[in-house]
This record gives sequence, C-alpha cells and structure tokens, in this order.
Amino acid sequence: MLMDIDRRSLVLLAAAILAACYPPLSGAQGAAPSAPSSAQAWHPPASAVDEARESVPPSDSLPASVVGRRQQLTPDDLVSIALQQSPETRTTWLAARAAAASLGEARSTLFPEITGTAGINRIKTAATGGRVSAQQTTYGPSLSVNWLLLDFGGRNATIDAARQEMFAANWNHNALVADVVRRTLQGYFAYMGARALLDAQRASLNDAQINLDAANERRTVGVATIADVLQARTAFAQAQLAVQQADGAAGSARGALATLIGLPPTASFDVDTAEATAPIAEVSDTVDELIRRGLLDRPDLAAERATVDARRADARAAHSAIYPSLSTTITGGTLWVNGGSQTFPSYNVGLALTIPIFNGFGWQYAAEAASLTADAETARLHTLEQQVALQVFQTWQQLRTASQSVTTSDTLYADANQSVDAARARYREGVGTLLELLTAESALVNARAQRIQSRVDWHTALVQLAHDAGRLQPSGATTLHLTTSPSAPGNH
Repeated sequence: MLMDIDRRSLVLLAAAILAACYPPLSGAQGAAPSAPSSAQAWHPPASAVDEARESVPPSDSLPASVVGRRQQLTPDDLVSIALQQSPETRTTWLAARAAAASLGEARSTLFPEITGTAGINRIKTAATGGRVSAQQTTYGPSLSVNWLLLDFGGRNATIDAARQEMFAANWNHNALVADVVRRTLQGYFAYMGARALLDAQRASLNDAQINLDAANERRTVGVATIADVLQARTAFAQAQLAVQQADGAAGSARGALATLIGLPPTASFDVDTAEATAPIAEVSDTVDELIRRGLLDRPDLAAERATVDARRADARAAHSAIYPSLSTTITGGTLWVNGGSQTFPSYNVGLALTIPIFNGFGWQYAAEAASLTADAETARLHTLEQQVALQVFQTWQQLRTASQSVTTSDTLYADANQSVDAARARYREGVGTLLELLTAESALVNARAQRIQSRVDWHTALVQLAHDAGRLQPSGATTLHLTTSPSAPGNH
C-alpha cells in the first residue's frame, strides 16, 4: 500500500515539474503571441517592420510615349496609362491564363498516362535448414500505360466546364478593363469640373475685390457708409474662403485621378482640357436599343453566362459517375539479375470495367447537387440581366436630365450675369445699394457652379451609359451615336 502511495506521489510530482517547465505559447519570430493586455498594443517582430519598410510606393514615372506631354495628358493617355499600370487588370489577366492552363489539364485526361520507373534491389536471404545464405542484385526499367477508354461523357463534360471557366475568366478581365476605363474617364471629368469651379471662384474673388475697392472709394467721397464697406469686406472674405476650398477640392480630385492611373497622389502631371470643353451632344440611340445591346455586349453578363454553362457541364460530369467506365493498363519491363548474367523480360496487359454499384447514394446526391447549383447559377444570371436593364434605363434617364440641366444652367448663368451687370451699373450711378449688388453676385456664383456641375454630370452620365450598355471601348472611345446640332444643349 505504501508503495502504491509513493508511486502516486512520484507521478504527481513529475507531472507538476513538467507543467512548470512547459514553455509558454511563443509568437512568430520572437514576437509576443498577443498584447500583454486588452488595453495595450501588440508589437510586431523586427522582421515584419523591415518588410513594411521595403514596401515601395507607386512610381512617378510615365511611359516614354507620353513623357513629353506630361502636363497635357489627354483622356486617351490617361486610359492607356491606367490599363498598363493597373494591378487589378493584371490580376484578372493572370486568372484568365490560369484558367487556360486548367483547360489544358482537363484535356490531358483524353490521353493515356505513361510512367516509367527504374529500380535496383540488393537481396540477401538468411541461412536456414542447413542451407547457405544467398545474395543477388536485381535492376531494370519498366513502362506503365494507363488509359481511360470510356466513361460515358464524364471527361468531355469536365473539359467543357474548364473551357467555360476560361471564357468566364476572360470575360471578367474584359469587364474589369471596361470598369477601369469608366473610372479613369469619370475621374478626368471630375478633376476638370473641380478646376473649372476653382477658376469660377477666382473670378468671383476678383469681383469681390472690385466691390470692396468701390465701397472704399464711395465712403471716401462720403456717398457710402461703413456698413457698405463691412458688407464688401465680408463678401470678399467669403470669396477668399470659397477659393481656398475649391483649390483643396481640385487638388484632391487631381490626386484621385493620379491614383486611378497608377501614379502616387503627389505625382507631377496635368491634363488637356479639350475633351471637357467639347460641345454637349444628344444620344440618338433609343433606350430599348441600349438595353438590348447591354444584354448582348456586357462582359460581366457574358462571364455569368459562361459560368452557367460551366455549372451545367459540372452537372453532366457528376451524372456520368453513375455509369460504368472502361480502362486499360499495359505494363512492360526487363529485370537483370546479378550484373546481367540473367535477364527476365515481363509484360502485363489488362482491361478493367468499373461498375458503380452502391456508395450510400453519394453519386446520386452529387449529381442532384450539381444540377441544382446550375439552376441557381441560371437564376443568378436572370437577376443580373434585370439589374443590367435597370442600370441602362436609369443611366439613360440621368443623361437626359443632365442634358436638360445644361440648357437650364446656361440660361440661369446668362440671366444672373445680366443681373450683376445691371446691379453694378445701378450701384455706380448711386441709385442701387451694395446689398442689391452682392445679392446679384451671389446668385451669379451659384449659377456658375451649377453650370459647371451640369457639364460634369453630363460627361459622367455619358461615360456611365456607354459602360452600362457595353458601348465603352478599351481605348476610352464610345460607340454611342451622338448627334451634335446648333440647338443641342451646351452649344451656345
């Protein structure tokens, strides 16, 4: 009994010693596995910090073809640079290449699998029953051929699935290219709008300076009060603030455009303004035609259709597992014994018929799951088609509204400009008040901003419509039918 107690004590003591010596959970490369407490930050290992320091920001360099006009990049230049330097398009391009390789792998199942082996063995038998031990060395090559001859369409279905996956990957690449083009062009017009607004605010600041000078002169000659001067000063300060805010917005839009084309936000470049000042035109395509073209030409829809076909092929492949398969095996080789003193050629030819009998209905369930997955993908395609039709319709409406807004904003700007001229003339003649002039100029400031924004909205909606209807080319051009006439909005 004492022996049993002593043994238990020794076991417990040994367990306690091992537990005390058990090392704590260690972190990666010497770092702590976690922060000391929930109120403290975790400190990474030095290697992780060194890797972060090795990260290089995007280069400020441009392709040699556009370096000479760095300060006058056209929209075509911006699109070309964006597509060349976009990590997103490289990702989808590599995915498409990987899908093509997967198709090659699927096709390889149509051919026999041939393997060759070469081996050497040294054997020594033990002496038993009065016999002496024997030694021998055997070596030689062998060739094996395995070929699936018949499988009731399983391989062909797998190849079809891989082919459609390749198509889907390429269509997804095209869709991303179109999206990069859309974002780049819309970024260009957003920057152009911000620059135009900055110029407009500077013009307003100049008007405010003129008003302030006039108020000071009128007070000097005794025809204005200090209240007029203070009002003019307030308007001047507000115009200064508007210029500063517009300058910041223009810088931010320029940095966003730089990021869109793969440059750092601080990159030194500028753009040509000709495209942004082009006359506004009407789209002659009907909305029904644009919807029809969008359903036919949208690359993301084409990718989804290819995915549906791939899932249907998967269903055929899963269904083929229920049927028998026929394969053959051919093996041949030569065995040399003891340095070639004895040679033993051999071969084996076999034909095997594999018949699925029962696996707990696993084959049937797999076929049903694959079929239902194909049905679900088809439903997803129909949903996407509805979304595309709605996108085209809404963008078409937005473009119509933007066209009308351009016309209205032009009229508003012209009227506000005339109102300022009249108020300024009345003020100079002494029959109008400074408050009347400042009110008219405030309306002119708003009219300028609305006129600029309406044009930005029109260009943005045009690019979006071209994208949604599948009419936006990788070069940045659009195949929408535009009709420019003297009466078109924005041409006066």
